Amino acid sequence: MDRSIFHILLLALAIASSASAADSKSPRAARSVHWGWQAPDAELFYNSMVVDESVRGSYFVACGWNTGYFGIQELANGKKVIILSVWDPTTGDDPNAVTPEQRVECLDNDPAMRIRRFGGEGTGGQCMGDFDWKIGETNRFLVRAVPDGTKTAYSGFVYDTAKKEWRKLVTFRTRTGGQPLKGFYSFVEDFRRDHKSAEQTRKARYTDGWVKTVGGDWVALNRARFTASSAEWEARDTINAGLQQNWFFLQTGCPTRQTLDLKTTLERPVINVGLPTFDPTPTSKEAK
Repeated sequence: MDRSIFHILLLALAIASSASAADSKSPRAARSVHWGWQAPDAELFYNSMVVDESVRGSYFVACGWNTGYFGIQELANGKKVIILSVWDPTTGDDPNAVTPEQRVECLDNDPAMRIRRFGGEGTGGQCMGDFDWKIGETNRFLVRAVPDGTKTAYSGFVYDTAKKEWRKLVTFRTRTGGQPLKGFYSFVEDFRRDHKSAEQTRKARYTDGWVKTVGGDWVALNRARFTASSAEWEARDTINAGLQQNWFFLQTGCPTRQTLDLKTTLERPVINVGLPTFDPTPTSKEAK
């Protein structure tokens, strides 16, 4: 082999090796960011969310609580979906290892929704369906909890703006000791995790959130605490949160610059004197 060609091949291999090493050291994903809403235990959890920036492999959650979470995704192929998940009361990541009596039950669901088991980050039941959400549009979510002995039935609803009515997606039931809704939060997550996704921005805003307490009072979600995940393979510094015209926002991914310290609690005025219009009467399947 000609010596010059040999040297060119060696140089190409060195460059490829260097690029691979640099890629392996770069963050796999943008860091997950959260708001923890300060509110009492409740039977209804309502929240409004606007996605301002998204890329493939992003999850925007409006209603998260101690046993589940509810929001919208842009999948890796660009498809838009709505998704609600409820955890089994067990530990571990293998959904097949959970005994039938410990598994989340699906009591009923919209026929357009796809129901399946999930694993990998805990295990449980998942409801997913096509939902062509748009950048800049407001999406409204509501979760209802109905305690049932040692279990709780959780129903997820999304507001159909065209029909001006709530659309019920699913009712899951799981063992909770009969707890109401508690531990409220929202988050933005990068689940593509291919290194390149850490260099892309995701942003969502939240407003007009409420809970209806177990005592029957409506309480506004106007205080929240900013937190972020701690996985070592996530980008650390390209995160931010704050208030934007009385909306709580979360942002992650380059070129985001952090201006709010983690663990900071922010408060905004209650901007809506009205309450969510919703029929609070559970169906027989939810109450059984």
